[in-house]
Formats: sequence, structure tokens, C-alpha cells
Amino acid sequence: MSIVAKIKILKQPTDSSWLKLAIANLDTILLDHSHCERKAAGVAINMMFRYPSFHKLVRQLTAIAKEELEHFEQVNQWLDRRGIALAPLNSPPYGAKLKAQIRHQEPDRLLDCLLVSALIEARSHERLGLLGEYCPEPDLAKFYRSLMASEARHYGIYWLLANEYCETNAVQQRLDELSSVESEILANLYPEPRIHS
Repeated sequence: MSIVAKIKILKQPTDSSWLKLAIANLDTILLDHSHCERKAAGVAINMMFRYPSFHKLVRQLTAIAKEELEHFEQVNQWLDRRGIALAPLNSPPYGAKLKAQIRHQEPDRLLDCLLVSALIEARSHERLGLLGEYCPEPDLAKFYRSLMASEARHYGIYWLLANEYCETNAVQQRLDELSSVESEILANLYPEPRIHS
């Protein structure tokens, strides 16, 4: 059984098997979520360094990086409350496989970086929403719901920046290609619980 997606840029909704795995392993999901927020801040900062003359991009990604670091701290407070130490986790193939789709020549590289980031943020928005709705711990569910608007705003910003700096038809065509890849990556559930598994 699949859960209905409400996010236009995602080709396929998250399958209910992911939600069952996540709910059964909330501590691991929280730890992975901490890693995800830190990585998301790093992605925004790296793009600011790569494209320093793109004023609008730098300004908007500065705001995203700040917010991702705030979320990183908030998730880490949850880890502290639950007595979970920050520790490394095996990474699912999701991020690496999406990153492998990024072309090396400009302006294709910029377009792909923005769209891959948009897709990751959109999937995060969807999955945090599912946790917010189905998590059996009311306070943790409320926390996940509180993050949803930020994730939606982030994927919207990346998508708008793609349209700002790249030709609209190229954006739509490439988004269609990358969103198909994103769904294919998630077609087989990663055996360990992760936000993007």
C-alpha cells in the first residue's frame, strides 16, 4: 500500500513500508535526521562558495544554511533528551546516486545541483510530514510537523533558483529526468531505517 503524495515534483509517493520501518526505529531516524540537517547546511554553503557572484542564490542559500543548522541543533536536543549519542551511520545509496546524476559542465552543473537539492528537500518534506502524522509519540510528532513548512520552503527556493538562472524548458525537462531517477532509487527499501531510505 502506498501513501498518497501531495508534492508535485516527486514522481512517486513514499511506500508505507518505509513508514513502518521508521516508526519502529525512531531513535535511529532521529540520529539520521541530525546527519541530514548537517549535510543540508553543507550543501547550501558549498553552493554559495561555488557561485559567489550569483547574488540572489547566495542570499537565499545563506538563509537556508542558517535554518538547516538551527534544525540540526533542535534534532540534537532531541537526541540528548533520549540519551542518544551523535555517531556515524551507514549511508543509504540515495544521496550518492542522486549526486552521481549531476553533470560536470556549466550551466548544467548549476541546474542539476539546484534540482537535486529541490528533490531531496521535497522528499524530506513528505517524510517528515508522514512522521508528523503517524509517529506514536505526540511531542515528537509535533516536532516533525513543525519542520514541514521549512522543508517545503527550501525545495521551493531551490526550484525557483533553477528557474531564475536556467531556461525554463530545460529546468522542466531535467526535473522530469531527475525525479524519475529519485523514485527509482527509492523503489527498493534500504534495510536500515533512514530518512531517505
